Amino acid sequence: MPARKNVKAINKKETISILVPCYNEQEVIDLCHKEITSIIDNLPYNFEIIYINDGSSDETLDKLQKIQKKDERVIVINLSRNFGKEAAMTAGIDNVSGDALIILDADLQDPPALIPDLINMWKETNADVVYGQRLVREGETWFKKFTANGFYKVINFIASNVEIPRNTGDFRLMNRRAIDALIQLREKHRFMKGLFAWIGYKQVALQYNRAPRAAGETKWSYVGLWKLAMEGIAGFSTTPLRVASFFGLIISILSFIFAAYITIRTIIFGIDVPGWATLTVMISFFSGIQLLSIGILGEYIGRIFGEVKKRPLYFIENIYKK
Repeated sequence: MPARKNVKAINKKETISILVPCYNEQEVIDLCHKEITSIIDNLPYNFEIIYINDGSSDETLDKLQKIQKKDERVIVINLSRNFGKEAAMTAGIDNVSGDALIILDADLQDPPALIPDLINMWKETNADVVYGQRLVREGETWFKKFTANGFYKVINFIASNVEIPRNTGDFRLMNRRAIDALIQLREKHRFMKGLFAWIGYKQVALQYNRAPRAAGETKWSYVGLWKLAMEGIAGFSTTPLRVASFFGLIISILSFIFAAYITIRTIIFGIDVPGWATLTVMISFFSGIQLLSIGILGEYIGRIFGEVKKRPLYFIENIYKK
C-alpha cells in the first residue's frame, strides 16, 4: 500500500514519538533507522525516536549508541536485562514525551512508509488510536497464520467486555490521552494487544500488507507465542475457570446417574465381576479432567502470585540522549 505524503499538520510544533523495541536486532537496526528518518525528515512535525534495548546479547546496543550520537532526535533506553517485549514497550510508553506515539518493530515488517498514513488518519478521524490491521502476512508459515487466526477467534469469544481486532499487532499510533491511560495500567502479566483495546476511546484501523523481515530472524518461538496467548486468555477472561466448573458439574451429575445405575443393577442381577476395563478408562478420564482443572487454577493463581509481589515491570540501566 503506497504511503500518502500530503500529511496535514494542524500544529507544526506537535511532537510525535516513535517507539522501537529491540532485542538482538544488529542485522537490521541501521536499516530500520535509515527507513524511519527517510520518512520523517519530510514531515512537518518534531520527532523523537526512542529505541528500547531489551537486554540484547549481540551488538544492538553499540549500534544504537552510534545512531544516537549522529541523530539528536534519538533516545536509547537500555534495560538492565531482557524483560520481554511487553515490558520493553511499557518502558518506552512510560518515557515518551510526544503528543502522539507510533510503535514500530525493528524488523521493518511494519513499514515506516506508513507513518504518514497513520498521522493522516489520526488527524482526519480525530481518533485516539489508529492501529495497523494486516491484510496479508508475508514471510509467515501457514501454521503460524492458522494459529494466529484461531487465537483471535478464541480470545474474542471468551474475553470479557473487550474485543481485540483481528490481525493486529503492536503497530499503531496513539494520542496523548491513550498514552496516559496505558501508563496507569501496571499489571505484571502484560498482554499489550489486549491492553490497547481495553482502554477504549475511539480506535480506527489502517489496513496494510505486512512484509517479511528485512533481515535477521524472528525472536518469537512457538513456545513463546503459546505463553503470550496464555497471558492474553488468562488476563482478559475467567471463562476457563467457568469451563472447569461446568465440566465438574456435568461429570458429577453423570457419576451420580452411573452410581444409581450400578446400584440398581447390582440389586437386581447381583455382583458382576467383569468391568475392570471400564473402570480403568473412567478413572483415567476423571483424573485427566482433575489435572486439567488444577492446571487452569494454577494459571490464575500464578498470576495472582506475580501481582501481589508488586515487583517493578523493568529496570533501566542507562538512558542515552542529547
